[in-house]
Amino acid sequence: QVQLVESGGGLVQPGGSLRLSCAVSGSISSTLRVAWFRQAPGKQRDMVAESTSGGIAIYADSVKGRFTFSRDNTKNTVYLQMNSLKPEDTAVYYCTYGQVYWGQGTQVTVSS
Repeated sequence: QVQLVESGGGLVQPGGSLRLSCAVSGSISSTLRVAWFRQAPGKQRDMVAESTSGGIAIYADSVKGRFTFSRDNTKNTVYLQMNSLKPEDTAVYYCTYGQVYWGQGTQVTVSS
């Protein structure tokens, strides 16, 4: 059974940083790309960062230069380092594999 568990969210002031983690258990096809999405209240769920088949991460324009995707295959964990956070980054953040498997989400709130 596949399980994705996000952690690392919280309340942070504008300009601050957070690192989200997504611990993965179970067997997942290597054809499924891992990605981070976010959903703000009243808005659709949007892609934030995605790892391509070549191992290069692509980012939404709104987070380029501020967010960094990484993974540690030895720990079956993927990360999202978020720097220079803005109030508009406030959302529930989800990790997903191929938009087939989803975690439960972790809340990120950027506010002074």
